[in-house]
Amino acid sequence: MGKGGGCVPSKKKVPSSIADADATDDVRPRDTGTTPPISVEEDHTQIASSGNATSEVSVSASHPVEKLKIFIVFYSMYGHVESLAKRMKKGVDGVDGFEGILYRVPETLPVEVLDQMKAPPKDPSIPEISAAELVAADGILFGFPTRFGCMAAQMKAFFDSTGQLWKEQKLAGKPAGFFVSTGTQGGGQETTAWTAITQLAHHGMLFVPIGYTFGAGMFTIDTIRGGSPYGAGAFAGDGSRQPSETELALAEHQGKYMAATVKKLFPA
Repeated sequence: MGKGGGCVPSKKKVPSSIADADATDDVRPRDTGTTPPISVEEDHTQIASSGNATSEVSVSASHPVEKLKIFIVFYSMYGHVESLAKRMKKGVDGVDGFEGILYRVPETLPVEVLDQMKAPPKDPSIPEISAAELVAADGILFGFPTRFGCMAAQMKAFFDSTGQLWKEQKLAGKPAGFFVSTGTQGGGQETTAWTAITQLAHHGMLFVPIGYTFGAGMFTIDTIRGGSPYGAGAFAGDGSRQPSETELALAEHQGKYMAATVKKLFPA
């Protein structure tokens, strides 16, 4: 699992593009205070002595490298953010040496209220996360819908529960990013993300926006598309519209981009 005290950028030269994070590079194993594991199978030659005779003995040792973990932590009431999160995991998993792990934050509304709001049931395969578990991540992507241009109260309540981590500076140096869902085009695709940056700043975390690294997909205006330089996004409309393929592709790209950034902080 990840470093509890954050991570420090290497002084070595790092890749300049996302492509450098694809399948060819190894990932540095975690620093556990012991001899790091061997990432490839190696043959070691030992000399065995018996009287005056010596013979060579070949010994094979194989130790897998533990994958770096990108936590995808989200709140989703109607499934739009969850769809982005699942596609984002695909992007993380597509980078060699990385694993995306989905978590949802605890719900704060009673079941009776959710039923009245016609919110669908939560996916039972995605576990809830506690604040203390964030320490194990090597990078974190937070996803949430907007409420009047800011994050939903459920996600804010989760951030409010990280006070002990802030006191001990357990998240300082960890890279993090955001992805969102809004009802309308002017409903907070950017403000929902940038008003959340204060949470990262107080923890000393490293905000990782995607900028315009998605290329031409960031400039298309012939179809409705959520997302911004701050991170992936989707438009929900009245709730019936689901994320488009373009929006999902941007989420997948953000997963890859976050893995590329973490790889720069954990060079081979």
